Amino acid sequence: MPDISLIILNFNNAGLTRECVKNFKNHSTAATLEIIVVDNSRDTALAETLRMRYPDVVYIPMKANVGFARGNNAGIARATGRYIAIVNYDITPLPGALDGFMRYMDERPDVGIAAPKLYNPDGSVQQSYYRFHTLLTPFYRRLFVGRFQFAQRNLDSFLMRDADMSKPQDVDWVLGAFLFVRREAIEHVGAFDERFFLYFEDTDWCRRFHISGWRVRYLPHIGLLHLHLRDSAHTMGIRALLHKTTRTHIISAWRYFLKQWRGGYKVNREAS
Repeated sequence: MPDISLIILNFNNAGLTRECVKNFKNHSTAATLEIIVVDNSRDTALAETLRMRYPDVVYIPMKANVGFARGNNAGIARATGRYIAIVNYDITPLPGALDGFMRYMDERPDVGIAAPKLYNPDGSVQQSYYRFHTLLTPFYRRLFVGRFQFAQRNLDSFLMRDADMSKPQDVDWVLGAFLFVRREAIEHVGAFDERFFLYFEDTDWCRRFHISGWRVRYLPHIGLLHLHLRDSAHTMGIRALLHKTTRTHIISAWRYFLKQWRGGYKVNREAS
């Protein structure tokens, strides 16, 4: 059994996916790694490159773009590691990252998900940790009313601006760009909810981990580089509805709040 199974989901970016695989292959670590590439694009050139250069990488072609949750679930179902890392193809590991995650999780068996500090290419830090949304949070983030003081209080809380994030912290949820997850916790909680095609699947997963008794931790002493572009945030207000990824984000938010309203977040008693 490998120590860590890395699941990299490709969609229309074979170049970054190849670089991601190469960077993790070259990453110095004491852990044994299993790398799984799930391809939502069925990119034959990517498949051939992986076969020639990295024959030990597990390649899973999907029949179509099945989304973030379902694609990663295909990787989770195939993974054999003690820990499973959900890895965006635009992630690059910094020195000591995987060993740091494994050491931290080995020492804290109550932690189900751990996430790193994410850096932009210019060295600035990305926002990657949050409190759970209120019903109004998505509107405050997208509409002009977010500039008012009452909305800013909501957003400051959502972005945890009152917390000391210079040390490891329990958080409500973390960005799904890189999630280091305990296999035992996934077996308890379940995989991603495939009703979320894109966006809010990370929020939903973290909420389910919390409800099932697993901690979600932000680890600022472990860093990764993330070439991040928020496709859903190109425009604001009504114009945003014309942007496909923004509409997808809104649909996912609706499904998340509807699931919450219907009592969809309950402890998995059957798996306990």
